[in-house]
Amino acid sequence: MRWNNTVRQTHRWTSIIFVVTVIVAFVAAAQAEPAEWLFYLPLPPLALLLFTGLYLFVLPYAVRRRRTAS
Repeated sequence: MRWNNTVRQTHRWTSIIFVVTVIVAFVAAAQAEPAEWLFYLPLPPLALLLFTGLYLFVLPYAVRRRRTAS
């Protein structure tokens, strides 16, 4: 498996984890007294989504630039 495919798969699975943690946070917010740390659960997957998403965003431009430089 190539590096780009690994990043793409990581991005997809992390997005699923992120959605689940956001749903958990909303369900916790509906409780009488939710624990505050539950609202921080979506942040680690969101940070990973940021880095993998930026990589995937820049990838076509880097490939195009590498082709024109050759």
